[in-house]
Amino acid sequence: MAAITLQTAKKHLDMWLEAESEVAINQAYTIGGKSFTRADLGEIRKQIEYWSNKVQELENIAKRKGRNRIYRVVPRDL
Repeated sequence: MAAITLQTAKKHLDMWLEAESEVAINQAYTIGGKSFTRADLGEIRKQIEYWSNKVQELENIAKRKGRNRIYRVVPRDL
């Protein structure tokens, strides 16, 4: 699987947020006696949470220039 870029993650997050707003307006509808359901709102919210976390993770990596910083602290009693 190719690496996910920050731009791609933001695009997917925006897409899922738009889907949530569309489903919230009209999740189920009936035409000519047939009932249709757009999507499961719970699944959409899971995807929003996933992509939101992914965007945050990638922004943190970009802020630190791709490095994890580790600090060593030695407590001393003076």
